[in-house]
Amino acid sequence: MSDSPTLPAVNRAWHLLSRPVGWPKPEDFALVESELPQPGDGQVLVRNEYLSVDPYMRGRMSAAKSYVAPYELDKPMQGGAVGEVVASNAENIAVGDHVLHYGGWREYAAVDARQAVKVDPEAAPLSAYLGVLGMTGLTAYAGLLRTASFKEGDIVFVSGAAGAVGSQVGQIARLKGASRVIGSAGSDEKVELLVDEYGFDAAFNYKNGPVSEQLRAAAPDGVDVYFDNVGGDHLEAAIGSLNQGGRIAICGMISVYNATEPAPGPRNLARLIQTRGRIEGLLVGDHYDLQPQFVQEVGPWVRSGELKYRETVVEGVENTLEAFLGVLRGDNTGKMIVKL
Repeated sequence: MSDSPTLPAVNRAWHLLSRPVGWPKPEDFALVESELPQPGDGQVLVRNEYLSVDPYMRGRMSAAKSYVAPYELDKPMQGGAVGEVVASNAENIAVGDHVLHYGGWREYAAVDARQAVKVDPEAAPLSAYLGVLGMTGLTAYAGLLRTASFKEGDIVFVSGAAGAVGSQVGQIARLKGASRVIGSAGSDEKVELLVDEYGFDAAFNYKNGPVSEQLRAAAPDGVDVYFDNVGGDHLEAAIGSLNQGGRIAICGMISVYNATEPAPGPRNLARLIQTRGRIEGLLVGDHYDLQPQFVQEVGPWVRSGELKYRETVVEGVENTLEAFLGVLRGDNTGKMIVKL
């Protein structure tokens, strides 16, 4: 085993102490010190440099059956992370390599080499592999092009459009020939960003009035594709504006993640009969076969500046929980990243 001589004796990791009811509270979590892990056979020890916090993590804090196993109580939580290998017990990954893996929410992680992906810090900033060139980017790409069957000339509406996924959906649609791209966001500053920097044709602040009215004004010719990150009144409004043969990709429903009562469904589903519309759920894990195509197509757009991205960076492992709560509140513009 090759290793680095300058490793600390302790590691800090966030543990889930109790399952949140409604909004997560600080007392549901603890930052726990433990001995630095040692890599076993076929494993590497990674010093995490950037951690990802994402809305889907709220679902893993519940014990309810879902598409991914819930976090275990009193154990380190998981999440996307990228960092430098400081010790290796694996043949194909060496000390000094940088890898993307899922041992997040902590400073150091011992991970199976088979579950770590080497990344090149020269090709893009390391944090980009957690966002624009990582899981959130592939979510946007697969959801728009495969789940929503986007085609040139479509009118596209994206909710949560200033977030990591939404901002990329809108830009990919524009780069691939959408006739109009509309976004919703939760502040006037984010609306300005969508139009001025990301090239959306129109955007609105959903807090400024009924979503259905604002969407009709922004998309007078209706909507062919709706990429849903929010649910609730946004989904109902999109169904109301859906054109014949319209497609809706359900990526997330952040508006209901912390609800303690079941959220009411859209009241206008019957309109799907008239429009022959389609609603389909989206999980990025079903679309990893698109990863090479995604990197090949999107990588050059990122490098050329044609596809822009923002990151909201919070510093320090001790602030990871606050960064996660900030995502649920909508504090972030673009991808929320924790820098260690």
